[in-house]
Amino acid sequence: MSTVAQPAPVAGSQGVHPVDEVLPAPKLAIYGLQHVLAFYAGAVIVPILLASAIGLDTETLIHLINADLLTCGIASIIQSVGFWKVGVKLPLLQGVTFTAVSPMIAIGLSQGGGRESLPYIYGSVIVAGLTTFFIAPYFAKMIRFFPPVVTGSVITIIGVALLPVAANDAIMAAPDPNRNFVQIGVPADQIAVRSILYAVGTLFFIVFLQRFFRGFLGTIAVLLGLVGGTLVAWALGDAHFDSVGSASWVGVTTPFYFGIPKFAFAAVVSMIVVMLITAVETTGDVFATGEIVDKEIGSEDIARALRADGLATTLGGVLNSFPYTCFAENVGLVRLTRVKSRWVVASAGAIMIILGLLPKAGAIVAGIPHHVLGGAALAMFATVAVVGIQTLTRVDFKDDRNIVIVATSLALALLVTVQPNIAKVVPSWAEIIFGSGITLGSLCAILLNLVFHHTGGRQHTSEEAIADATERSRESAIGD
Repeated sequence: MSTVAQPAPVAGSQGVHPVDEVLPAPKLAIYGLQHVLAFYAGAVIVPILLASAIGLDTETLIHLINADLLTCGIASIIQSVGFWKVGVKLPLLQGVTFTAVSPMIAIGLSQGGGRESLPYIYGSVIVAGLTTFFIAPYFAKMIRFFPPVVTGSVITIIGVALLPVAANDAIMAAPDPNRNFVQIGVPADQIAVRSILYAVGTLFFIVFLQRFFRGFLGTIAVLLGLVGGTLVAWALGDAHFDSVGSASWVGVTTPFYFGIPKFAFAAVVSMIVVMLITAVETTGDVFATGEIVDKEIGSEDIARALRADGLATTLGGVLNSFPYTCFAENVGLVRLTRVKSRWVVASAGAIMIILGLLPKAGAIVAGIPHHVLGGAALAMFATVAVVGIQTLTRVDFKDDRNIVIVATSLALALLVTVQPNIAKVVPSWAEIIFGSGITLGSLCAILLNLVFHHTGGRQHTSEEAIADATERSRESAIGD
């Protein structure tokens, strides 16, 4: 999709990078709200799926959603604002990682399900968060294993693998909270032409705004698309806000609301594996954002981002929420709007904290029809894939090894994305890998890069030697 937006801002007279620019309060609020609306559906789907799978009642589910939003807000502020060696200080919004859903369900069911199983989930989340925090600098030292052929592949995979999620929301007459994240080949009786019209209408309204409006209106095109689509749906009787009246005004989650955390060895190990895999995804998101905002990413940046993930995940276990990572959905929004200020994400974090404390406010956002959200998500996820393609333009495809790395990782990612039931037939220990195209494709890109470029065997030609020397120089510069 081709978009036209305002030119990327340049450093001001004081030499402030656009990432560090503090925008006027009204713009911070509106841009921040745009991030929240783009992120909201992905944020609440995890507690909905968990509650359905382990048999939690409606009251517990509402509490989990409030706790999730509150912790998302705190985590986003930590990542974007930063302190000490925590937080990458980029416009990266934090959300619950989908990778953790299946393991959390498995942990809950192994402990009998219901509210009584939640302390075991939170115990494993806390340990996994602390582990991530302390191993962050060691993981970051492996940055030389993430050249453009790996990061470009991972970023492209993230965007492509998320597109079917948006497509499901765009075409299905009604979302099924019990379904997998991706349903390929949706039966005709589940597809509503009205839903498609809402989604496509929202998408083209966003394109229209970006084509014909510059400046402020162009940068909030996604927000205006969501508002416009929702208003049309409400006028036609397809957007409902009945839950607003029944929702409480204030709802505060307290630490260890469901009891003191409990620890089971298998649960802890599975959640640590989740966070290690999530670290790969976070690395890809940080590189993608660095590309978008014109900031060079080094090993210390990766370490700061992973520490923030670890701290946020630990807080999630304490505040009755879940493991956290950088949300790829919002990376695409940064690219679409060209608003690079990290303080916009900080303001989004503040809004999420408010939503987490005010169930009525959250109920209003929850009233946005899923097909409208799907239309906006199509634009954002595709944009993430485009960022990956841009990164891959720096790769030397005259070297057939790079072709194999990109093609194989993308193929495997799409395999499990379009055939999600593969995860149900592999051994239980492999479900976490085969349950996500992002996870499988990312791991494949990393391992193949190691095999082809970091193990001996093939002699380099003179052209390859020059290319490798150039790449080492680049990696050295990044490391410095």
